[in-house]
Amino acid sequence: MNDESLCESSCPIERSLRSVGDQWSILILRDAHRGIRRFDEFRKSLGIAPTILTKRLAALTEAGLLEKHRYCERPPRDEYVLTEAGVDFLPVLFMIGAWGRKHRAGGEVVRFFDAQAGTEIQAVAIDEVTGSPIGSREIRIVMPD
Repeated sequence: MNDESLCESSCPIERSLRSVGDQWSILILRDAHRGIRRFDEFRKSLGIAPTILTKRLAALTEAGLLEKHRYCERPPRDEYVLTEAGVDFLPVLFMIGAWGRKHRAGGEVVRFFDAQAGTEIQAVAIDEVTGSPIGSREIRIVMPD
């Protein structure tokens, strides 16, 4: 699969992987949702090599998931803020986490709570039209003409 086929693909999953299809990009988005914004904070949290972090931040910015904002002129320093598309990625992170908790868990894992209700979040994907959990009913895939 090359970059051209990803751009031209009718599959939204395939298109999305162009923006967030690697571990580091997804973990950067996770950390951005935790309030991390600065290069050194991402690096410390992830233990990632600076060159890889630079590339991933640039790619996420180019893909429209993060915006770069200058917070210091001398020396020049930038922070990375979630865009609307980046904010909309949060449910995807929760679904990856729910899958991992079910199929890859072992020992203690991070838990997520609703700050207002105080209840633990149990992520589940629901079809808005039928109200059914996705995966509980047969699906049909329709390719564009």
